[in-house]
Amino acid sequence: MSVLVLLLAAPLQSWGASARFARRTTEPAPTKSGVLGLLAAAQGRDRTADLSDLAALRFGVRIDQPGTRIRDYQTATHADSGKAMPVSERFYLADAVFVAAVEGDEALIDDLHTAVRAPVYLPYLGRRSCPPARPLDLGVRTGADLRQVLRTEPWHASAWYQRRRRSEQRVDLEVFLDADAGSGPGDSLRDQPLSFDPRHRRYGLRTVRSETVSVANPQARKTRRVTVPAHDPFDALNEETA
Repeated sequence: MSVLVLLLAAPLQSWGASARFARRTTEPAPTKSGVLGLLAAAQGRDRTADLSDLAALRFGVRIDQPGTRIRDYQTATHADSGKAMPVSERFYLADAVFVAAVEGDEALIDDLHTAVRAPVYLPYLGRRSCPPARPLDLGVRTGADLRQVLRTEPWHASAWYQRRRRSEQRVDLEVFLDADAGSGPGDSLRDQPLSFDPRHRRYGLRTVRSETVSVANPQARKTRRVTVPAHDPFDALNEETA
C-alpha cells in the first residue's frame, strides 16, 4: 500500500457535505468527496465515470491551521430572462491549511500522483472560486500507513501562524480518519462519493474517527541553557578569618 499526501492551502476554501439550496455551509476540514473530486478532475475523469476505485481509498486529513469561518452574501440573475435568483449564503474557511492523504494500491496512488503534478483540469479547494495558494504535491509514501503518515508529516501551517505559537516546542493538531472495521463508534458524515453525475449526485455515509497528534514547531523559541556559577557568600568571611 502507498499513501499520497496533499497540501491544501488557500486564501479561501469551502468543503460542503450536507449543504443544499440557498445556504451553503462548510465543514471545518476537507471532505472525502471534495478531495476525491479534485483527484478525479486531475485525472480528467468525466463526471459520469465510475468512482468505485477512488471511493475505496482510505482517507484522512489533518488540520494544520484551522482558519476563520466567514460568510459571503450572494445575489444572481438568470442570464436569459434577467429574473432574480434566490439570495444565497456561502460559507468559507479563510487562511486555512490542511494535510490530506489517501491510502490505496500502489499503482492507483502512482497514477493519482502523476495527475496531481500535471492535472487535466485545474484543481480547486471545494469550489471553483477557491484555487490553491501552494503546490498540492507533498509526495508519495510507499509502504506507509495513513495514520502514521499524518502523525509524522511536518507542520505545514503558514510561517506567521507558527510564529504566533513560538512559545510551544510542539503543537497538538486534530486528525480525522476513515474508521477501520471494528474500531468502534465514530461520527457519521455524508461525504462518501457514489456518483458525481450532475443530473443525480449521490453520496453515502462515512464513519469518521478523530484523534490528536503532536508535531514539532519549527518556529519555536530555542531554549537557552544558563549555567549559574557556584557561589557561597560565606567564602569571603572564611577568607577574612583565616
